[in-house]
Amino acid sequence: MTATEYQHVIEELERLVCETRHTLARFEATGMHEKMPDDYTRLHEIYAKAISDQRIYTLAMLNL
Repeated sequence: MTATEYQHVIEELERLVCETRHTLARFEATGMHEKMPDDYTRLHEIYAKAISDQRIYTLAMLNL
């Protein structure tokens, strides 16, 4: 991958992180985290995976 391609992936992952964080906040604000705990857990898993992938791609880009 080129640096530009890495940067694009990193930016898309950042969008996913922000959107997921926003959705988590909405879940908490509306009490949905109590009514839908499985979905809430899955959102946390998506968030953690996106953060992890973002780190991996960032490190890979820095090693070009």
